[in-house]
Amino acid sequence: MRALTLHLKILITALVGLGIAITAYQILVLGIPVTEDETDDLWNIDAKVEFVASAKDPVKVQMFVPPLSRDYVSLNESFISNNYGVSVNRLDGNRKVTWSARRASGNQTLYYRLVLTKRYSGEKIKVKGPIFRDSLAVEGPEKIAAEALLAPIRQHSADVETFVGETIKRVNNLADDNVKLLLAGDTSTLHKARIIDLLLSIAHVPMEKVHTVRLLADQAQTPELWLRSFNGNDWLYFNPDTGEQGLPEDRLLWWTGDENLVSVEGGRKATVTFTMNNSEMNAIRLAKLTDENTDADFLEYSLYGLPLQTQQTFMIMVMIPIGVLVILILRNLIGIQTLGTFTPVLIALAFRETQLGFGIILFTVITALGLSLRSYLEHLKLQMLPRLSVVLTFVVVLIAAISLFSHKLGLERGLSVALFPMVILTMTIERLSITWEERGSGHALKVAVGTLVAASLAHILMSVPELVYFVFTFPAILLILVGFMLAMGRYRGYRLTELVRFKAFLKQADS
Repeated sequence: MRALTLHLKILITALVGLGIAITAYQILVLGIPVTEDETDDLWNIDAKVEFVASAKDPVKVQMFVPPLSRDYVSLNESFISNNYGVSVNRLDGNRKVTWSARRASGNQTLYYRLVLTKRYSGEKIKVKGPIFRDSLAVEGPEKIAAEALLAPIRQHSADVETFVGETIKRVNNLADDNVKLLLAGDTSTLHKARIIDLLLSIAHVPMEKVHTVRLLADQAQTPELWLRSFNGNDWLYFNPDTGEQGLPEDRLLWWTGDENLVSVEGGRKATVTFTMNNSEMNAIRLAKLTDENTDADFLEYSLYGLPLQTQQTFMIMVMIPIGVLVILILRNLIGIQTLGTFTPVLIALAFRETQLGFGIILFTVITALGLSLRSYLEHLKLQMLPRLSVVLTFVVVLIAAISLFSHKLGLERGLSVALFPMVILTMTIERLSITWEERGSGHALKVAVGTLVAASLAHILMSVPELVYFVFTFPAILLILVGFMLAMGRYRGYRLTELVRFKAFLKQADS
């Protein structure tokens, strides 16, 4: 017995632990939303390219577009142009779109449109980057000034992160004579980034210029320059003006390197205007779209990977254990008597169509009339199988009659009575009649009321939309329920109704 108890405890612990682990993985690692009402941001970005084309030369327009390899994923990308050929190429971690036309003249307008959202998978994408670089050529006073600046930087830094941060801090100290010499009067962000790059190259620290746009609705903007350096594991991002580390969450990396955002051959006066707007979408729907538009598969092996019609069936099926758990608690802990375990759950499923109040009335009427017929058939001394056949046929006729009269009276909900499981009603009538004969009408009525109460509570719990979504999305919760059911299987204590029954006896024993 002790070995059996230990085995049961290990089994319960394993099931509960596995259920919690799988659910936590889905929520914390895969980022699947916990509630159906949860929404996520959906960004629409338009980049409008305008330029003046030369009538004599072919036109070739190139513009960087986001590589989308960091925290965002594209749901839709389109290139809108009139009579232009379009191609997209990858080069050195960047993506560049090329519009080309044999002939064009006058003012030209091209559009790039991107719909994106946050990347759902919480798993980090493995990144690669250089850990060493060659020094840039520098001579004369500039070399002396650079070495003078690097000496304290080396002294006050311990790794790549602190070295880059200290370098940015020193270059932004415009009162330093060495900095003044290197900047030569140009204090623009771009020029300061060049001096930072020069100093880091002398120390063989890799550095890249990254150009970002801020995801901010209804605000015109130009790309913002940031710097990044690879420390062997991750890219570290720095603001070249403030030394702030870490790229803000609302920044979208557009391109890297020294090249301009857009270049035009056969044209002039090229400008790019960014327009953004933000909307919200149901989080789980967005997760499905992410799965469809990327290689992500964190929903592929969930119930959302099933066909839609099958999903609707499983939304009902996964709630049956919840209903069974309600019956288990009502019977084993509270002591309510019902017609078995599964009969109340099946009746609860029928209430999904008839609604609770109308379903109770229909169940009561059909069961009462069926019991009357069963009592009459008992006097005919029929065998069980013919008797059940007659009762079943009577139930069908009764259901048809109720549906017909309900339709004539304009009670369309009465038509749903046909969805009641006829066999369940027939067996319920048969079992109640046997209980009536063996233990009396009072006990049969108590069992019938207990069955209706249990079915009603199960229906209410099984119909909670938040619970249906949670169990369907995180079916590993059912493993936790199994563990609880196993634990309940060894419960031998008093039920609440028994405490009430024995209350008088306990008072008598105390006296």
